Amino acid sequence: MTQTCGFVAIVGRPNVGKSTLMNRILGQKISITSRRPQTTRHQVMGIKTEGDSQFIYVDTPGIHILEKDRNKAINRFMNQAATQALRDVDCVVFIIDRTRWTPEDQVVLERLANVEAPVILAVNKVDRLKDKAELLPWLESVGARREFAAIVPIAAKHGTNVAELEAEVAKHLPKSVHYFPEDQVTDKSQRFLAAELVREKVMRQLGDELPYQMTVEIEEFRDEGRVIHISALIMVERQGQKKILIGDSGERIKKIGREARLDMERALGAKVMLNLWVKVKRGWSDDERALKSLGYDLD
Repeated sequence: MTQTCGFVAIVGRPNVGKSTLMNRILGQKISITSRRPQTTRHQVMGIKTEGDSQFIYVDTPGIHILEKDRNKAINRFMNQAATQALRDVDCVVFIIDRTRWTPEDQVVLERLANVEAPVILAVNKVDRLKDKAELLPWLESVGARREFAAIVPIAAKHGTNVAELEAEVAKHLPKSVHYFPEDQVTDKSQRFLAAELVREKVMRQLGDELPYQMTVEIEEFRDEGRVIHISALIMVERQGQKKILIGDSGERIKKIGREARLDMERALGAKVMLNLWVKVKRGWSDDERALKSLGYDLD
């Protein structure tokens, strides 16, 4: 049998379910998720090998309009990371949310105008539609916005029609040897995954209380076989944010650490000793040099 292998960019505006879709396809958590827009900040690669086919999915930050508090260096970095992922891919999955078309969906569509790869439109969260009769006319109207290789209604969280979406993607994989070993599921390091899991728990815990000016840096990652020792630094921009993050008598930071540690143990397959620290570093999210030092680097 001839092998096929290709890169598939998953794009869309913030909070449409890109990371949820990739995790569902892979059958495990590679990209972190929360209800907060712009949870994903980097390109995250997820690799799925099935027989002679290897799918290399690239989860991307949500493409968003830069305005007001969303025009900092970190916002520009996220948009650049998402746009860069569209280069040299074999297929694009463009995700939108049910029967809503927003200005940011339009921005994504415009960025796809010069992409030569086939674009599949995935209409997500259709399980939440109260009136299913709305779906068909909506699919017809959105299908008129450009020529899509296919339009697939899905519910990524529950797996509805995800196999059908994968089958459409498979049609566009070129003949090629596999780029990664059969058992590899991501290109990201364990340090990266550990930092992302801490950041996910912070975003899920704090919701609207803590704005986007928060990041996580792993200061120590020591694997002793049965036990992995991890020290993570949570960086915020203001003293008040630090106080919110720690919580009364340190209860909130303890809960974040407990939940992150359990996820790390599942992901890493070992016991984890996790230490969390909180530090104020003013202006890091609008400082390109600081971003690069924290791993926000398109190279």
